Amino acid sequence: MSQLNGAYYGPSIPPPQHKRHYRGDGGGSNCCCCCGIFRCCCGCIFDCIFGLICKILTTLLILLIIVAVLLYFIVRPNLVKFHVSNAVLTQFNFSSDAAATNNNTLHYNFMLNFTIRNPNKRVGIYYDYIEARGFYHDVGFGNVTMQPFFQGTKNTTVVATTLKGENEVVLGSDKGSKVEEERGSGVYGIDLKVFMKVRFKFWFMKTGKVKPKAICVLKVPLMTRSKNGTFTAEHGGAFQDTACDWGYRWLWFHH
Repeated sequence: MSQLNGAYYGPSIPPPQHKRHYRGDGGGSNCCCCCGIFRCCCGCIFDCIFGLICKILTTLLILLIIVAVLLYFIVRPNLVKFHVSNAVLTQFNFSSDAAATNNNTLHYNFMLNFTIRNPNKRVGIYYDYIEARGFYHDVGFGNVTMQPFFQGTKNTTVVATTLKGENEVVLGSDKGSKVEEERGSGVYGIDLKVFMKVRFKFWFMKTGKVKPKAICVLKVPLMTRSKNGTFTAEHGGAFQDTACDWGYRWLWFHH
């Protein structure tokens, strides 16, 4: 066996080939590069605008909070107090004519004094609309609208009005015993709901209208007029000043 001298006698090795680079006529790589730059610029612009809007909104919110806190400590709002200071009921009976086809007609004559106290030092109140509605065992029987007025600061205003007339009031069958009990005692449970539209005045500024509602739960004795013109309760006792609750939770109208 012949000895090899280290030389390679296998298949010949092909010469290395040089890669050729071709450039297309459209310049595709440049196009991709330009599109990437455009997308990057658009993203940066959008981020800047969004960040600027967020900063503006945050600044405005902080300013509003500061102004609201300052106004609160300057104005020092106090609760408006609403009372029924006097009530005179001279008629409150259903039709008693046996020949009448409808004995659900309620005849009423109800005189009222509302006392409204504005304890605020810097806030006046415009009462643009004020309406009282009467309810007997949750059934409405009459309403009256009062004249609008302005209430100054640290002021107590007395508003007098009368609910008078007749109206059909259909009570549930379960209310019959309660009505008879009230007729026997001469004291009637009457609820008043006072609907209002008010505005507030602070210096030269006026707010928009808000719609608070006062709810007054009353116990009213039936009165008779004496010869000298005074009213006395048929069964003794007198009406007691009654505070009303607010059915609207607002800055100046809440518990």
